Amino acid sequence: MKKWLPNMRLFTLFSFMALLLAGCGEPYVSALQPAGEVAEMQYDLMILATLIMVIVIAVVTVIFILVLLRFRRKKGDENKIPKQVEGSHKLEIIWTVIPILLLLVLAVPTVSATFKLADVSAMDKKDEDAIVINVTANLYWWEFEYPNQEIVTAQELIVPTDEKVYFNLKAADVKHSFWIPAVGGKMDTNTENTNRFWLKFDSKKTEEAGGLFYGKCAELCGPSHALMDFKVKPLPRAEFDQWVDKMTAAKGQEKPETSTDVARTGEEIFNTSCITCHAVNPGEKRPTAPNLANFGDRSSIAGKLEHSEENLKAWLRDPEEVKPGNKMTGTYGDLTEQDLDALTEYLMGLSVED
Repeated sequence: MKKWLPNMRLFTLFSFMALLLAGCGEPYVSALQPAGEVAEMQYDLMILATLIMVIVIAVVTVIFILVLLRFRRKKGDENKIPKQVEGSHKLEIIWTVIPILLLLVLAVPTVSATFKLADVSAMDKKDEDAIVINVTANLYWWEFEYPNQEIVTAQELIVPTDEKVYFNLKAADVKHSFWIPAVGGKMDTNTENTNRFWLKFDSKKTEEAGGLFYGKCAELCGPSHALMDFKVKPLPRAEFDQWVDKMTAAKGQEKPETSTDVARTGEEIFNTSCITCHAVNPGEKRPTAPNLANFGDRSSIAGKLEHSEENLKAWLRDPEEVKPGNKMTGTYGDLTEQDLDALTEYLMGLSVED
């Protein structure tokens, strides 16, 4: 058996696996299953660019094979010189015009989409009906502020479906990048300037995705970059307005109500060790840590763990183990199991949906 044959088999196997895995992806996180107007435009541009490249590769491959077959050296023709086409104006025009046409086919829709996606004139006009969200990226969590509604939340982005949602993007510490793969993006968040763009969340695609999309940081930002996730929950406009009303009503409360003695003990622990960094009122904004006003309604803990009491205790017990390099590491001191139980019950009770 020839030495190169096993290597060729491995190459074929890995190529087939790569092709197979390229088709994998869940609707809540895959850019190849677009769930909004922006994602659709970007997907169409990817398909167009890929189609052009495949056509070019196919044509070049066919010409290459034809040349190999037709002009290969034959016995007796060693001294024969083929017909020379150097300086042919016709050929030079052909291979100059064709790339220009292909470039135009790709450039025109790309430039058009770029200007359309950059249109945030509703923000400049200060349209009160426009949904505007200020996104601040931190190591390693996300803050979402709704300036028109004067509410703040974190880690879980609530948006209305089937209408444009405008974003102001910035970073609090280092460069990050805001990306919701299934819906569109991505765009950098910088410390020195604010980037702006819009997204649109399709209601039918949201249902197919189970009502939840995943967002990620797409810029290497530190040891827990891969864990800097957030969830996106698109709602029909009526339900979104109800959520805003509940968050607004919660702003008027002096403090969240606690229902049990254990939760009240947890509240005391929170007020002596956590309140300096975290807010529990949706009207407050803290630069140091996520707002926890609706923590009990969220879908995850620390952006990556399933929302459960056990995972919350694991996070509180050792934040560094869950998300290395985070700013909460070492701030809690020694918590007993009773303290963890009480703090967990209190945090799980922070809800505006009840």
